[in-house]
Amino acid sequence: MYSEDDINSAVDAGALSPEAAQSFRGYMSKVRELPRSSEENFRLINSFNDIFVAIGIVILLLAVGAIGQAIAGIIAPAQDYWELWQTFPDPTDAQMEAWRDAQNLNQALSISLAGLAVAVTAWPLAEFFTNKRRMALPSILLLLAFVGGIFASILGIGILMVENGNERLGAVVISLAALVAAGGAYLHWRRFMVPITVAAGAAAVAGTVIGLILAGIGPDNVEETLVLSLVFVAGLAVFALAMRWDISDRERTSRRSDVAFWLHLTAAPMIAHPIFAMIGVTDGDNIGIGAAIAVVAVYIGFGLIALAIDRRALLVSALAYVLFALTFLFREFGAVELNFALTALVIGSALLSLSAFWQPIRRSVVSALPEGLQEKLPATSDAALPAAAASA
Repeated sequence: MYSEDDINSAVDAGALSPEAAQSFRGYMSKVRELPRSSEENFRLINSFNDIFVAIGIVILLLAVGAIGQAIAGIIAPAQDYWELWQTFPDPTDAQMEAWRDAQNLNQALSISLAGLAVAVTAWPLAEFFTNKRRMALPSILLLLAFVGGIFASILGIGILMVENGNERLGAVVISLAALVAAGGAYLHWRRFMVPITVAAGAAAVAGTVIGLILAGIGPDNVEETLVLSLVFVAGLAVFALAMRWDISDRERTSRRSDVAFWLHLTAAPMIAHPIFAMIGVTDGDNIGIGAAIAVVAVYIGFGLIALAIDRRALLVSALAYVLFALTFLFREFGAVELNFALTALVIGSALLSLSAFWQPIRRSVVSALPEGLQEKLPATSDAALPAAAASA
C-alpha cells in the first residue's frame, strides 16, 4: 500500500513526475467513483510485517517498563498488607502510616521509572522503524509510547502528592506532566513528523489547561458539569486546529491531511461525550423520551457537520450514544424483544446509505453554505479543485 505521502516523496525524488502522480490520483478517483479528498486516507499498516514489528515493540516496551518497576522496588521497597500483618499482627497507627508512605512511594517510583524507561527506549526504536523503515503502525505505537512515557515519568510525583493529601499541588504537577508531554510531542514531530504527533500534543496541551484550571479552583470544589464544559471547550479548540490543517490542504494529498485526520479523531469524543453526558445519556437506562430525541437530533447535527467538512470522526464518536438512545425509544414504544435488532437495523442501514450516497448528499449540504465557506471546504468533486491545487 502506498500513501499520498509516499507519492509526494516519489515526486520530490524525481521517481515520478507531477503529471504522472496527478494522473494516477485521477485514475483512482474514477475507479472508486469518489473524490480522493473524501476517502480520508490514512496509513496504518503497510504489510503484515508492520503487525509483526508492532507485536515485538509492545513486548519490548512492556519488558523495559517492568524493569523500571523492578528498579523502583529496589530503591523504595514496599511490603504487601499480608507481610505487614505477619510482621506486626496488631500494627500501631504509626506503623500503618509508615507502611502507607512506603506503598505510595513505591507506586510513584514504579510509574515514573517505568514511564522513563519506555520513553528512553521508544526514541531510538523510532530512529530505525520510523525514520529509516517508515513503518506506519510501529511509528504510531512508538510515538504514543514516547509521549505517554514522558507523561508517566512525572505523573508518579503528582500521584504521590495526591496520596499524601496535597491534592491541589498534585493536580498542578499532573498538569505539568501533560505540558512536558506536549513538549516531548513537539520534539518528536520535529524529528519524525508522524501525523498523529500533533494530535497527541494537542491533547496534552488541553489536559494541561484543564488541569491547571481545576487546580486553581480546588479539587474539592470541582463539579462534573464544569469538567464536562472544559473538555467540550478544549474539544472545540482541537477541532478548530484540525480545520486549520484541513483548510491548508483542500485536495488532501499531503501529510497535512493526515495530521488533520488525527486531530479530528481526537476532538470528536471531546465534543460528543460532554454533550451527551449533559443531555443525560450516561445517567442510566431511563434517560427519558425527550433526552433520547435530543440525542438523535444532535447526531443529525453531527452528520451535517461531518458532511460539510468531509470528515466522519464525529459520526463514529457519537455512534454508541445514538444506539443507546434508539434502543430506549424502541423499548418505550413496545418493541421490547426486538429493540436492539431494530436499532442495529436502523443505524446500520442509515450509515450504509449515507456512505453510498455521501457525495450527492454532501453536494446538497455544501451548496447551501455561504460561498466564502464553500471555498475553504474540500471540493465536492476533483473537477472542482482549482487548477493550481490539482497540479500541486
